[in-house]
Amino acid sequence: MIGDNTRPTRIGFYLVPQFSMIAFSSAIETLRMANQVAGEALYEWALVSSDGGPVQCSNGISVAADYGTHQTLNNYHAIFVCGGLNIHQLDDEQGINWLRKYDRAEVVLGAVCTGSYLLAKAELLNGYRCTIHWENLAAAREQFPQLVISPELFEIDRNRYTCAGGTAPIDMFMCEVRDAHGAELAKRISEQFICERIRDQNDRQRVPLTQRIGASQPKLAEAVSLMEANIEEPMTLDELSYHVGLSRRQLERLFQRYLTCVPTRYYLELRLERARQLLLQTSMPIVDIALACGFISAPHFSKCYRDTYSIPPRDERRRAAGLLKGNGRNVGAAASNG
Repeated sequence: MIGDNTRPTRIGFYLVPQFSMIAFSSAIETLRMANQVAGEALYEWALVSSDGGPVQCSNGISVAADYGTHQTLNNYHAIFVCGGLNIHQLDDEQGINWLRKYDRAEVVLGAVCTGSYLLAKAELLNGYRCTIHWENLAAAREQFPQLVISPELFEIDRNRYTCAGGTAPIDMFMCEVRDAHGAELAKRISEQFICERIRDQNDRQRVPLTQRIGASQPKLAEAVSLMEANIEEPMTLDELSYHVGLSRRQLERLFQRYLTCVPTRYYLELRLERARQLLLQTSMPIVDIALACGFISAPHFSKCYRDTYSIPPRDERRRAAGLLKGNGRNVGAAASNG
């Protein structure tokens, strides 16, 4: 639980350039609604930027900050980093030092969307279980192998709160409200937001395949799970068939009927999706990305990538860095991050 039962609980939100508006507003609105429904100021918040000036979020709207990192938030119980696009490119030593100061003061630290990246870079998640937006999972695990980064909706590990993007902050802060002020208040907030239920930290970020195709196809779900768990060393179709207890032909029919493609194509697209995340969110050499995603060589990887995305991986990375004007299919230069 954030705070020490004194009211109001004070929370600072550190906004980094291109932060996700939906994730930020999901957090703020949950606290605002808690105050409104309770009829008293249970929570107060302040917005912080590196220099104290406005910060532009990922949709182009600029948000004014109350403080800069050269100032101190007195008597605050928690600081949350609000991340979004291209946070792996952020050079923010001043912000990192500011966060470390609050860690030394034993203030609760947290992150929404990709904000976990900045906490990890500051070495403030070492020894804690954490999460990040699903599009950044692979890159974060590559860059911070010492961390336990889960695919859960949110993680609360002692005095560290981290959650995915989109509406996940609603669920994390609803759980905080429930723990601090009771289930009835959280339920009333949920009703105001027209939320069907408050998800907990055991919920996954992405909709499981079984929910999309129905629970009647466990063999197909098992085959896809095996593919997802074996990206670096892909299994053959015969191996997949053996492990799920089906013939090759039966497995091919399941993929064609429910996923409208053959197993080999589905597997290739999974590996290319992972490769694209690493390409755009890390500085790993292309040959290392190729090997990490199960391709026998960089030229083979480049050909498959170009065939799928209509642009070679090297040019994709240059375009994302603003060094190349886009030809090729408009697939977006960076992860969307909710």
